[in-house]
Amino acid sequence: MWKVVVRGLLSHKVRLALTALSIVLGVGFVAGTFVLTDTINRTFVDLFTQTTKGIDVAVRTKQTFNGQNGQQRPPLPATVLDQVKAVPGVQVAEGSMFGYAQFIGKNGKPITPGGAPTIGVSVSESPKLQAGTLRQGKLPDGPGQVAMDAHTAEKHHFTVGDKVTILLQGPPQEFRITGTVGFGSADNLAGATLAAFDQETAKKVLNRKDSYDEIDVVAAPGVTPEQLRDRVAAAVGTDYQTLTGQELVEENVKSIGPFTKIIRNSLLVFAVVALFVGSFIIVNTFSIILAQRSRELALLRCVGASRRQVLGSVLAEALIIGLVAAMIGLGAGVLIAMGLHAVFSAVGANLPTTTLVVKPQTIIIGLVVGVVATLLASLIPAIRAVRVPPVNALQERVVTTRSQAGRLRISIGALATLAGVGLLLLGLFSDRGNLLLGLFRDGGNRLLNVGIGAAVIFLGVGILSPLVARPLARLLGWPFARWAGEPGRIARGNAMRSPRRTASTAAALMIGLALVSLVTIFAASIKASTTKILDESVAADYILTGPSSSAQGFSTEVVTRLAKQPEIASAAGVRFGVAKLDGADQQLAGIDPIAYNAAVRTETTAGRLSDLANGGLAVREDMANQHGWHVGDNVAFTFPVGGTAQVPIKAIYKDNQINGKILLSLANYERYYADQVDLIALVNAGPGVSAAASRAAVERVVADFPIVQVKDQAEYKEEQSSRINQLLVLFYLLLFLSVIIAFIGIINTLALSVMERIRELGLLRALGMTRAQLRAMIRWEAVIITVLGAVLGLVVGTFFGWTLVRALHSQGITTFRLPVGSLIVFVVLAAIAGVVAAIFPGIRAARIDILRAITTE
Repeated sequence: MWKVVVRGLLSHKVRLALTALSIVLGVGFVAGTFVLTDTINRTFVDLFTQTTKGIDVAVRTKQTFNGQNGQQRPPLPATVLDQVKAVPGVQVAEGSMFGYAQFIGKNGKPITPGGAPTIGVSVSESPKLQAGTLRQGKLPDGPGQVAMDAHTAEKHHFTVGDKVTILLQGPPQEFRITGTVGFGSADNLAGATLAAFDQETAKKVLNRKDSYDEIDVVAAPGVTPEQLRDRVAAAVGTDYQTLTGQELVEENVKSIGPFTKIIRNSLLVFAVVALFVGSFIIVNTFSIILAQRSRELALLRCVGASRRQVLGSVLAEALIIGLVAAMIGLGAGVLIAMGLHAVFSAVGANLPTTTLVVKPQTIIIGLVVGVVATLLASLIPAIRAVRVPPVNALQERVVTTRSQAGRLRISIGALATLAGVGLLLLGLFSDRGNLLLGLFRDGGNRLLNVGIGAAVIFLGVGILSPLVARPLARLLGWPFARWAGEPGRIARGNAMRSPRRTASTAAALMIGLALVSLVTIFAASIKASTTKILDESVAADYILTGPSSSAQGFSTEVVTRLAKQPEIASAAGVRFGVAKLDGADQQLAGIDPIAYNAAVRTETTAGRLSDLANGGLAVREDMANQHGWHVGDNVAFTFPVGGTAQVPIKAIYKDNQINGKILLSLANYERYYADQVDLIALVNAGPGVSAAASRAAVERVVADFPIVQVKDQAEYKEEQSSRINQLLVLFYLLLFLSVIIAFIGIINTLALSVMERIRELGLLRALGMTRAQLRAMIRWEAVIITVLGAVLGLVVGTFFGWTLVRALHSQGITTFRLPVGSLIVFVVLAAIAGVVAAIFPGIRAARIDILRAITTE
């Protein structure tokens, strides 16, 4: 039987190579995802190890706040440093500080490193705690001095002695560069820019007058880090976290775990989609090949081979194909990892990397995924093939596919589709979705239900698609039958004759285009919803933001200066922070209630926003109802600075998709948060002031703050649309692989159908059909199949898009928008893809020898 397996593989090299290619690409995507995220993890481990070099013990606050900028910790009081210095066994103890500091380039524009932060840090006065490596010059030791990371200095042509402007929480300041620094072999911190100041300067520019972000300690000779950790912990108490240097590295690495996990899980979704599409191709390919080999398999049965042996031989072929394809896919994974990194960089999301990391688990996962996917996909065709009685198989002609879907197929397909819709709706709309499978907590299972539901829907639609394949092929093929002559009529008949094959070939493309159309519809709906929200809720003439490539704020000095301009009626800065409510992180916005009320239309049901002028908070109506709050009630919040405080509710407002759940008075925000940075500012022109005059006043103020971008409402809407388009391109690129796999499947199926219909094609040639007409027939058949897949995909994608928009109504996605033009383009592109896919099979069909073809059995 092994000889039969080997001969079977060697006799179908080209066909099986095309099949294996789909597994190669799918496994490559899986392996590339793990290589990329493992490489990012290794980069951070190396950097954290370098930046904590020399630290035996570190002290920081225990409380953490998880906001939109990641995990944040409140600063420590300066008195803690005195407590640490008094601990026996401490050789050196220093406070370290870090915060916002952004360089301005020589061209006057802010240096924004993609998605990486712009960090300001304090320089240690003790050489034992200086983590960086001095590349040139010296470290800063007085006011007006700064050290720059070597990468930024080289890229933006700064040298020691140059002056550079730095944007800070307060007004911009000018510093002289005294040196450049790196970290081991790296010239920066995973893409971030770094401005290093001496201790006294850092306290002023980073707003750390009487506090530190961390206290770093060096142990005296003879004292182990563990011993010193325990002594320091006993001295400072349980309100603070005390760790050894190694534990600090592990904690920092753990903190970026969610970041890499999000990237890994997101990319794996697209990898699974690629494998899912590839599985349809494998099923189709094995179905056709085994149908062609039915006489061969029947002969094996007649000479004594059992069904189990024949089934085993077929699965052995699949095993070898899957194993070889998986091994090639692992090699391709390295290239795909590099490609994924380039894709993220192209859309502005720069990911840190070092030498590519390929772990043993990546190799194991890749091999298992490739082999299992191939075996599972080939199982059904193999079982179907060995069930054909030998006597029937030995007849001159074997009916390999049924033209009508049986009742069992209809029942299974309908049940699968209904089950998929149920899972999808459960995941999107029900908070109880996480009870279904019990694999994850909180919302994890909701996403899992959505994913499984979508996959089951695809399976159900794929099973039912033969029902609509014949009438759709008739309809879509009508233009070709009418205007393309005899080749068009025959192509239409071929697509209708075997609806199961036509449907299964189109199913792979259906999945890819369903997801592409879903993303397109969702993006269009977000744009429409954003425009509607801005029109209904925002009354500001100008909207000021930081760089469009990051959610980075700007100095509060901007709003302070704008409020003093005679052309400006009001300027409202909005600061975002996180506080703990009942032990859970809660996002809130810090506002000047008077200026904010002039810029955002807020309908209150109790109290007024102006009542927050001297302190207090306003809450959204649904949140107040949930907790039973009323105006005048005090709510206990735990803030980064000052601990727990009782804050009175001054107003309750209706949802307008802008305010969020909690608005905190600016008077309270400045008291409870160390960092004071506006993420956005809303500006209103004065009465009777022309647009040109008010714009000039705003531009005059922000001239000193190059990071600030000024937009009127129309420009802001356009920017939001541009951001969505960037994400849309990213999704298109990630889904492109699954579409390519579907495209390969169409080529494969057409090539196999040509080999299956050699006698038929020979007869057509004998009856007078020219080579050009034969190629045209194959081409129009491919176009009918691809357009059929596109139409099914658009229908399924539209349904997914509608349900997703409905599910996110409470999140502000309130308008469903169908981008008809884009969807038509997808159908046209699918038709063009069909023409391209038919080139190779058409050439092969045209080269068939007529005499040999008509004598083939």
